[in-house]
Amino acid sequence: MTEEPERKPARVVVADDQTVVREGIVTLLGLLPGVEVVGAAGDGDEAVRLVGELAPDVVLMDLRMPRCDGVEATRRIRAEHPGTQVVVLTTYADDESLFPALKAGARGYLTKDAGGDEIVRAVHSVLSGDAGLSPSVQRRLLERLSAPEPEPAQPPVPPDGLTPREAEVLVLIADGLSNPEIARRLSVSTATVKTHINNIFTKTGLKGRAQAVRYAYGKGLVRPPRG
Repeated sequence: MTEEPERKPARVVVADDQTVVREGIVTLLGLLPGVEVVGAAGDGDEAVRLVGELAPDVVLMDLRMPRCDGVEATRRIRAEHPGTQVVVLTTYADDESLFPALKAGARGYLTKDAGGDEIVRAVHSVLSGDAGLSPSVQRRLLERLSAPEPEPAQPPVPPDGLTPREAEVLVLIADGLSNPEIARRLSVSTATVKTHINNIFTKTGLKGRAQAVRYAYGKGLVRPPRG
């Protein structure tokens, strides 16, 4: 029986701004087969520079770092060095951290409570073309994808059969604009404004601008100013 050739260790750069955490990850990975740490960076700019110099297979990327954060560093690495994959390794698994990182091009996402074996599996998963996601992140993605889309807000229907444009003219009347001012605001002729106003009065039974103003407030088309 032919033995499969031994898989070469994945060459990894670790990026984390906390020295103790960074050195701890490097030490942990040094004890495990299947990975070789070739560099360590203290911020996103340094991570991008090391990728350019060392051409690693994978960057283990923290997100919240000074100068250049993990999301921006991931975006730059994927754009400038597409042969290097990124696995996020962070404390945070909230939507505001997770989705920007994935959109920037990260193929893996782990939280820092992941064990060494889980990190190594994620590294080799992304090198094989799969996603290297922790179970909690997978659940969050499924929840997000299965959540129903919110219904689009429907614009309020103007009262008494007014058209949206007639309601708009009525609001401008209530704001104290004259016919020429309304015409300029709406980029129409003064004659068109007069036609809209005649239609408003016909449909609502109003007589004069004073009644139109009271009507606009009474129907909630205009909110009274807060005192």
